[in-house]
Amino acid sequence: MPRDTSRAGLAGSGRGTGRLAGGGEGGIGETVAMTPEPTDHVPAVGPAVGEDDHAPRLLEIGRIGKAHGLRGEVTAVITSDRPERTEVGAVWMLDGGPRTVVAVRPHQQRWIVQLEGVSTREAAEALRGQVIEAEGIDDPDALWVHELVGATVLTPDGRTWGAVVAVLDNPADDLLELADGTLIPVGFVTDGTGLPETVVVDPPEGLLGGH
Repeated sequence: MPRDTSRAGLAGSGRGTGRLAGGGEGGIGETVAMTPEPTDHVPAVGPAVGEDDHAPRLLEIGRIGKAHGLRGEVTAVITSDRPERTEVGAVWMLDGGPRTVVAVRPHQQRWIVQLEGVSTREAAEALRGQVIEAEGIDDPDALWVHELVGATVLTPDGRTWGAVVAVLDNPADDLLELADGTLIPVGFVTDGTGLPETVVVDPPEGLLGGH
């Protein structure tokens, strides 16, 4: 299941560059935002046989922890960097179907959340350990990690340089890792409109096999 994460701005786009947003507990977030904001990564997976091609794609954004108190609140670790995931009204997909966030507050490195229809400690404990998924966010100003992984890297002259195998968290600028081990700072991405099939980068001479 692809995770929810966005990362840094496109070079020359007029938008700020920065590191991939919101990686949760030391991980990469949901997107590589094209604006420096909070951001989930894992290789994208294809649809299951017989799956509706028009069904919304779900992204992993976190996991439910233990119950908190007696009134049905749960703790949750959110690995997405997108603030929309921890707002009142957000819809989380759990094993039993969708649950709407009706109250939420930060607590240390986690969140304490009241979900619609969960009003007892017993009901909250029944959710413990479940993966939280959500529909993708329509944001044209973001590079999404689950789309970058698997994309073919091109340079402006049309040459291909292999596929992205991972997006690596890095303090200065997140890195696209190619199959041959080449690392390309996300800040050198100049065109993401071809994702998830292709992504265009314009790095300095020598970074890509003499490019």
